[in-house]
Amino acid sequence: MSRLKLVSAKKMEKLLFHLGFEKVRQKESHAFYRHSDGRTTTLPHHGNRMLLRPLLREIIREIEVTIEQYDELLENSV
Repeated sequence: MSRLKLVSAKKMEKLLFHLGFEKVRQKESHAFYRHSDGRTTTLPHHGNRMLLRPLLREIIREIEVTIEQYDELLENSV
């Protein structure tokens, strides 16, 4: 199994929008996203820093996407 690819918050936000999530609110540097089917996640925007792997795994789990689907989305759509 390969390591999870690191991305910035901007790139993850583009991926969330591609999956149909909408930004519903933001409190300071944390943005909250919701999908029409009820899935939600929170994404920290701290400059151009990369999101760490434990946080990426948590976001991937919350948006109900497999790691393989995540890798494919990064390569093809974003």
